[in-house]
Amino acid sequence: MNIRPGRPTIKHVASAAGVSTQTVSRVINERPDVAPETRIRVQKVIEKLGFQPSALARSLISQRSYTLGVVTAGLKYMGPSQTLSGIAAVAEEAGYSLLLKELPSFDTNDTLSIFHALLSHRVDGIIWAVPQIGENRNWVNKQPLDLGVPIVYLTMEPQAKIPVVSIDNYLGGKMAMTHLLEQGYRHIGHISGPLDWWESRQRMMAWKDALKEAEIKAQDNQMAEGNWSSSSGAQAVEKLFEQYPEMDAIFVANDQMALSVLRAAYQKGIKIPEELGIVGFDNLAESAYFSPALTTIQLDHYKVAKVAVEEMIRIIEAGWHDGELIEANTLMLAPTLVVRQSSLRSKKAIEEKEVNLE
Repeated sequence: MNIRPGRPTIKHVASAAGVSTQTVSRVINERPDVAPETRIRVQKVIEKLGFQPSALARSLISQRSYTLGVVTAGLKYMGPSQTLSGIAAVAEEAGYSLLLKELPSFDTNDTLSIFHALLSHRVDGIIWAVPQIGENRNWVNKQPLDLGVPIVYLTMEPQAKIPVVSIDNYLGGKMAMTHLLEQGYRHIGHISGPLDWWESRQRMMAWKDALKEAEIKAQDNQMAEGNWSSSSGAQAVEKLFEQYPEMDAIFVANDQMALSVLRAAYQKGIKIPEELGIVGFDNLAESAYFSPALTTIQLDHYKVAKVAVEEMIRIIEAGWHDGELIEANTLMLAPTLVVRQSSLRSKKAIEEKEVNLE
């Protein structure tokens, strides 16, 4: 077999393997209508020649760009940044490239210009990875979208006929509260995230419902609102110490704010977990190294990204016709409770463990 100089083409592969270019194309695209011995012969020639299929040729053959548009915002926050990182990794594994649009703010409503910019690059689908905050989802129902490509939404309240992938924040909140109640805490305060965030409202609702189920009434003086930052957690916990002095535990809506609670308790000489139990949310990598180590809710942002990309590819391959989905799924992923010393009243040294309360 002659090895041709320069970059090999599909014609070189076809000639060396003694088949047509259409057969080589079928092998490249893993079509089933190729005889096994022919497939093996073509694959050996491809490997020997070092042939790399052209992305443009692949797109022309399949009428797809193998590019996904991703719209995101708030990359300074852990959740959006980790989710974007996961989308990029999973899409690459699946053979897709990404075209990214980062919004200047969460409440941007100029969606058509964003979509047109992505569609001008012939994306096969769009992942809307902007958290649901305030009124920034109103356009989903008010504005008819006939884009010709599917959209998968992340981190938003489930809606009919719209593909949504999200973490079950309410379930995570119930896990945190169930654990505190089982440890014997009864005066449980709450530091929420900003309440214009859907995720914050879900976590706060879980706090209220868990207390109600335990026949404990949730009062306004038992909660304070933060903005996810450590400084806002410090202000919120000082407010709770003042207005809810009998408080013996706190469910904090994220680990950054929970760190402030740990520090404030230490400064006041409050013993954790004997006098004050603390549970956070997010499971920052550093939370295991707080003093004491922080009990928290583990969110798998990589799994959210993986499921979102897989759902998008499923929709694309199932067929997207005139803006109609064959099936629109709402996929709510369960978090995990990670139990550490900040909420365990036992005096025994208990190794960190994970408890899945699904």
